Amino acid sequence: MLGFEQAWAWPFIALATGYTTEIALEMIGARIEGRASRFRGNGLRGLVEFLYPAHITSMALNMLIYVNDRVLAMMFGVVVAIGAKWVLRAPVRGRMRHFMNPSNFGIAVVLLVFPWASVAPPYHFTEHITGAWDWVIPGIIIVGGTMINGKLTGRMWLILGWVGAFALQAVVRGLLLDTSIPAALAMMTGVAFILFTNYMITDPGTSPSHPAAQVAFGGGVAAVYGLLTGFSIPYGIFFATAAVCLLRGGYHWALHLSKNVAPAGPAPAQAPGPAGPAGATPQSAAVGQSNGHRADGTKDAEEVVLA
Repeated sequence: MLGFEQAWAWPFIALATGYTTEIALEMIGARIEGRASRFRGNGLRGLVEFLYPAHITSMALNMLIYVNDRVLAMMFGVVVAIGAKWVLRAPVRGRMRHFMNPSNFGIAVVLLVFPWASVAPPYHFTEHITGAWDWVIPGIIIVGGTMINGKLTGRMWLILGWVGAFALQAVVRGLLLDTSIPAALAMMTGVAFILFTNYMITDPGTSPSHPAAQVAFGGGVAAVYGLLTGFSIPYGIFFATAAVCLLRGGYHWALHLSKNVAPAGPAPAQAPGPAGPAGATPQSAAVGQSNGHRADGTKDAEEVVLA
């Protein structure tokens, strides 16, 4: 009824692939890091909560990619999407975190590796829907996404930056490249765009948390999309998101390396201490404190990081 082209068995194949990959990589990581696997210790509930991200990633990739009857290509995308969380990491606020949006990255890699692959066709989700349901289904998606992003993820600023900049780039392309402005704006009315806006680009694990950084992130994705589309590169919405996530990861790595390789300043001169009794060994003056404060009693300035 909704126009899905995938076979009924494919969602289950995607889930089995995602679950297996996530559990296998977690067991390998736990063994290397000398800790217990995160899905152990809390019974079935702990396992279910651990598999939530893999579930979302697997279902999203299977739903948004179209590879005809090549199920192995879909499974490859799921493995790449989940594996990227273990390989593509950057130090963020003192801990290693993945910076590539998993579902989006898996889709982008499939599109690059398999040139014959495509994304979900435009009639996906509403092919045989008519009348009021043409409004009800997008409305349900928007309301659900707004509640999740407004109450749980806190990514409403990112959505505003993304939607506003997307509309702006459509107008700019129309003025500079003679593109139909109404046609460029019409993309925002599709269910695929609504799903992407509310459930993919707002991934809390790979997007900033500060409002200003969220606006910059969403606006950056829209700007890169406008450039790619202006150069007639298809599937720009996925490649743009991957590019901005990659830039954000590179920024965090550059910040981390600059802090670690920064040259130390010259050692402060030490005033000679009072003369002691004959034969006594003079003591060195302390030049710092072990609690993180400078010798003059003031704290080091904290660096503001766009997380």
